[in-house]
Amino acid sequence: MNKTLLSTLFVGVDVSLRSHYAVILDFFGNQLDAFPFQNNLSGASVITSKITAVAAASEATHVVIAMESTSFYSFHLCNYLFQSPELASLHAKVYCLNPKVTSAYQNTFVDVDKTDPSDAYGIADFARTGKITSEPFNGSAFVALQRLTRTRLHLVESLAREKSYALTNIFIKFSELAVLSPRDKEDNPFSDRFGATCVAVLTDFLSPDEIAKASLEELIDFLCEKGKNRFSDPEAKAKLLQKAARDSYRLDKTQYEPLNAAIAASFNCIRAFDKELKNIDKAIEKAVKGLSSNEYQCLLSIRGFGPVISAGIIAEIGFIDRFQSEEKLAKFAGLTWRKKQSGRLTSDITYMTKSGNKYLRYYIGEAVMSLLKNHNPEYTAFYYKKRNEAVRFQHKRALALTSRKLIRLIYALLRNNQLYIPTKDVIDIAN
Repeated sequence: MNKTLLSTLFVGVDVSLRSHYAVILDFFGNQLDAFPFQNNLSGASVITSKITAVAAASEATHVVIAMESTSFYSFHLCNYLFQSPELASLHAKVYCLNPKVTSAYQNTFVDVDKTDPSDAYGIADFARTGKITSEPFNGSAFVALQRLTRTRLHLVESLAREKSYALTNIFIKFSELAVLSPRDKEDNPFSDRFGATCVAVLTDFLSPDEIAKASLEELIDFLCEKGKNRFSDPEAKAKLLQKAARDSYRLDKTQYEPLNAAIAASFNCIRAFDKELKNIDKAIEKAVKGLSSNEYQCLLSIRGFGPVISAGIIAEIGFIDRFQSEEKLAKFAGLTWRKKQSGRLTSDITYMTKSGNKYLRYYIGEAVMSLLKNHNPEYTAFYYKKRNEAVRFQHKRALALTSRKLIRLIYALLRNNQLYIPTKDVIDIAN
């Protein structure tokens, strides 16, 4: 029996916006203290005093503090306890746990009420029984960069949601223009439905009837003006636009003005999101250079990795020393698959866990797409190999497996602090 464990206190904290609840257990599961405290600086000093008092009374030499990573409510307390000089002598380890994991463990308790004290007890007991497999909290050095990269993802998702909503109104007003794919170059007058010229068509003309009845010369002049004379064949574009207008459904004339106002509002939001994305990209690049320049340069050496993708990965990984192997890093990202076996049967269909860090998984996925876009031979070949092997969900399967492969590369580069050297003589399976 490890003597250190016998002299360790296990503290479980149930966190919430205004107040927390803590339970302190010893190694044998005896509850030594339980108390609520406020989610502020004064409350944090209360739990620190309680832990040191119980440690002194029970002659404990170590303490493990565990809490769920519930939104942002646990951040300040976690950071405070990590930095606390009073707990330094107790070799304190602070853990932010995945709520899915602790919830599954607490479901094993039979006939227990769902209360703050019982939740705190369950978290403390989870730590006491050695169920924690994640790395302890290691400071807030990457928090500022993390807030930037996560905000960028929030803006990207908001932009996608706004574009999707705008298309519903565009379909109601100009049905044919909304359903034409940018890939339908022979029938679609615009390659980008949110480009400046298409936006002008949707907002300057009241209805498709106005476009259908307009003279060809008038439409050509309009497209040349709004497109800044960038169209190689404006006459062909004007004819396609009139054809789309003639094929679109018609509405009562009184409905077009409100629709135009709704569409214009969406376009204003889209422009605002685009502007803020450019601003935050600059802020991310500035922040990552001053924080972790070596790791940043290691990832930038991979062709296809830009400042934003590199910063997003660094912000979520933090210090690479937290992870003992690339398997640990993959599990942290949720890029692992659970085996499904019973008796002699082993299922060929396995599902990705997705219980890890969704932000890291997002930026890894974006990195893979960037590698494919920039024609990285090694990863492009691997992606298409896995895509061709899949029977269904070809893209998702290939993307996930290529992301898992990329995890190995990222871990090796950051661990060894080295630049990327492309693999030579890779067969391009895509062709």
